[in-house]
Amino acid sequence: MPFFAYKAADRRGQTIDGVMEASDARSVVEQLQRDAYFPIQVSPQRERAGLGRLARTRLGSPGVRGRDLVAFTQQLATLIEAGLPLDRALGIQEGLTASPRLRAIIGDVLKSVRAGTSLGEALAKHHPRPFSRLYVNMVRAGEKGGVLEQTLRRLAEFLEEAQEFRDALVSALIYPTLVAAVGAAAVIFLLTFVIPRFADIFRDLGSTIPAPTQVLLTTSAWLRAHWWALAAAILAVALALRMWLATPRGRLEADRMLLRLPVVGPVLLQTEVARFARITGTLLRSGVPMLPALGVVKDMLGNQILARAVDSLADGVRGGAGLSKPMVDTRVFPALATHMVKVGEETGRLDEVLLKVGATYEADTRKSLKRLIALIEPGIILVMGLVVGFIVVAMLLAILSVTDIPV
Repeated sequence: MPFFAYKAADRRGQTIDGVMEASDARSVVEQLQRDAYFPIQVSPQRERAGLGRLARTRLGSPGVRGRDLVAFTQQLATLIEAGLPLDRALGIQEGLTASPRLRAIIGDVLKSVRAGTSLGEALAKHHPRPFSRLYVNMVRAGEKGGVLEQTLRRLAEFLEEAQEFRDALVSALIYPTLVAAVGAAAVIFLLTFVIPRFADIFRDLGSTIPAPTQVLLTTSAWLRAHWWALAAAILAVALALRMWLATPRGRLEADRMLLRLPVVGPVLLQTEVARFARITGTLLRSGVPMLPALGVVKDMLGNQILARAVDSLADGVRGGAGLSKPMVDTRVFPALATHMVKVGEETGRLDEVLLKVGATYEADTRKSLKRLIALIEPGIILVMGLVVGFIVVAMLLAILSVTDIPV
């Protein structure tokens, strides 16, 4: 269903802003009125391509950290397991939560629950941003099966593992990114501040400048005089690329090219397969049927090639072909994943096998990423060393030529 952004006022005259998932604007107005709010403005929300997809894959929304959401889910599961009613557990959570944004969200959800709305519906209709479709569908399944506390505990474990996995990826990329940024800054500083000082000296002396030094001085002069043109060109390319990626065809072609890259492609595929397997297994174990689970997984995947493959999986499941055969037919999923899924179907433990597949490919992703970083780090250092070395040699040649010292 589409999302609608709304602005409403309560009986005290205080206004609130939010986003609600509903079939149409009239449904949003009716739901707000049932929750004792007075609608002021309701409008469809259009997500920008790329950014919207990224938001759907995040654990939290802007202002809500993933760690805060994990802690909230764990504590809510503990309170419900202790026998507290849902509204009281949410009230306690509202007081314990340190995040102002999450505290406001919990308070709004608590109002809806006290008005008679189920927890799953309250999470879906009022705050779909921090609570993804995966989160909402698992809560709905837990409420329907009468095992909400177990579902929340399982959801908390999933969120924590996903958070740790993402933290590991980010940590692995910090060092090479820092090295590249510092190296680029050093080169720009040399070209724009240091080299021009020597250029004035060489110009005053009037001696013949060696070819490498001349190339360096020309590059420095052009960069200082036309830096704005270079910045404009980079900005234009970035905007054009963003507009291209905003189209479905552009996003699809970009994802296809990424998967075809010799070293990066397999790492991206492992990451997406791990996400597919873990999310699907978690949803199935929580009682969500296969077709709704695949619909949630499709929205959670970042690569459109894998998302389209999941669409074909849903078609195969509707036709009674199971899950493993359509996975083979897509020619996208690795052979190990398809074989393990087939074994899971034969033994009746598909959810458990999918979780093992997710854990296996997450471990493979970490190993592959370490190997990739091991290749990138010396490459960056080598390139920076060659550039800085060329600058140093060019300046030394010019100095030696000025002083007539034989080389």
